[in-house]
Amino acid sequence: MCGIVGYIGPRDATPIVLNGLKRLEYRGYDSAGLAVIQNGKIEVRRDAGKLSRLTELVNGSPIHGTPGVGHTRWATHGAPSARNAHPHLGATGRVVVVHNGIVENFLELRDELIAEGVDFNSDTDTEVIVQLVEHHLAAGLDLTEAARHTFRQIAGAHGIVLMSADEPDKIVCARIGNAGGVVLGLGDGENFIASDIPAILEHTRRVIFLESHQMAVVTRSEIRVQTLDGALVTPKVNSIAWDAAAAEKGEYRHFMQKEIHEQVRSLTETLAGRVDFTDGNIRLPELHLTPELARNINRITITACGTAAYAGMVGKLLIESIARIPCQMEIASEFRYSDPILDEQCVVLAISQSGETADTLAAMEEGRRKGALLWSIVNAVGSQAMRVADGSIAMQTGPEIGVASTKAFTAPLVDQYMLAILLADLRGTLSEKIRRALVADLRLIPDVVGRALAREAEVEKVAWALKDVRDCLYLGRGINMPIAYEGALKLRKYAGGMYCSERPLAR
Repeated sequence: MCGIVGYIGPRDATPIVLNGLKRLEYRGYDSAGLAVIQNGKIEVRRDAGKLSRLTELVNGSPIHGTPGVGHTRWATHGAPSARNAHPHLGATGRVVVVHNGIVENFLELRDELIAEGVDFNSDTDTEVIVQLVEHHLAAGLDLTEAARHTFRQIAGAHGIVLMSADEPDKIVCARIGNAGGVVLGLGDGENFIASDIPAILEHTRRVIFLESHQMAVVTRSEIRVQTLDGALVTPKVNSIAWDAAAAEKGEYRHFMQKEIHEQVRSLTETLAGRVDFTDGNIRLPELHLTPELARNINRITITACGTAAYAGMVGKLLIESIARIPCQMEIASEFRYSDPILDEQCVVLAISQSGETADTLAAMEEGRRKGALLWSIVNAVGSQAMRVADGSIAMQTGPEIGVASTKAFTAPLVDQYMLAILLADLRGTLSEKIRRALVADLRLIPDVVGRALAREAEVEKVAWALKDVRDCLYLGRGINMPIAYEGALKLRKYAGGMYCSERPLAR
């Protein structure tokens, strides 16, 4: 996923945008760039390679001004190069765009624009967006309406941010479909735009999440949200519980090590307020689950991608063994293509750290279309997967920056364990004695995890002993089978090229 940062206000946008992009480096990228309006003109700096290269460009040829936008890109259309890096200017040089997503009909739109005499300066699909905006501006529309017309023309899922040297008092942005999340940060006499919260968290903890097919006109003093059809929307303002310090490495060598060691705290937080150890009860109020609703459920489908899917595989076993409800785990990217059999007695439970995973959101849409009850287990409070669900469980782990998930894998294991107990209790399939015993076991988790983390030095010795191994086989049976899958995934992420197989242990 590409990174986007935008700023409009009295301060110089350049350092704000660059620092925001740096906070999004964990996403990965192959080029970076920024644009600001300086003395009535859009100035752009961009190049392939790391953000440090962009910083060198800016230091060598400084630009200062406001508003400003920046971008880190993973190449899709066009090779990773300075020519294809964002931001992209239109033909007149008066409008600039940054964009996450893929314009699925860009070839047809590009051919139409070329036929009208437009010259393209990149190999990207993104440039079609800014050229279309300029086309509509030439027809007499203002930036907001030109953007709206463009948003209706492009196919696919997108996060888009536009600004114009002729209307420097505003930034126009949009979210279309399930990709390209857009977060709007509310400041005092200034406002911010980002693709993810850490980019702007040092400036504000009050944010608005754009819904699909919404656009926003952002000025220094206000954020005006509307649908792509022009209807005004009153957005919910969310307060982010964690602060900028939570997204810093601190004393640790890298984010993954930090987040490994945060698991004692994160698991304590996911239990907090939800477990009554005195009475042996589980409380998950955000699920809005009643005894009648629980008894009406005859099947649960868990859907997720990657690490979250392996957590869901564990959840399937927990729900079936404790709550005795038939449960299946479906990879989200395949779910909507399988024509799943769902009805109002089915639950689709989506698991996502970010709550913005496109395939998982699409799976939820499929569940909604077929009448299923939607639940989600999500870390990012206020994210799309949480907003569209009928009920949710927040992981409460704080920001997860590391690419290889740690605390956002273990937290949903506990969340699904609590869910299984609650379902069993409400359905009357669990005796009080067993329920109390299962709940009491939750008290042990933080200590057990803490003792495991205290053995880090021993783990490092094993890692050094295995570092030159070329092949590795993970074995697991029952509830440990998905753990084997997840372990193999971790090794593949950090030992590129190693052959790694996950298999259930044969009898």
